Amino acid sequence: MHYTYVLLSKIDNGWYIGCTNDLRKRFNLHNLGKISSTKNRRPFKIIYYEVCGNSNDAFRRERYLKSGSGHRYLQNRLKRFLASTS
Repeated sequence: MHYTYVLLSKIDNGWYIGCTNDLRKRFNLHNLGKISSTKNRRPFKIIYYEVCGNSNDAFRRERYLKSGSGHRYLQNRLKRFLASTS
């Protein structure tokens, strides 16, 4: 299994979108500061993830969620959650 995930930074309330084959391990690496692109934005909270059957699907889904229409999809999907964290 592969996962596409969205993290919410508790520092700047910004999102990080990525994919991995081991979500727990990757999430821990983000929060430990071992991922260079996110080490200055930790701690994180997982706010969304999807399970994909293979890495190609997970990477395609990651690219989509990073696009403008993908961001709109996430905003709509997470509308109630995002309203409660504001």
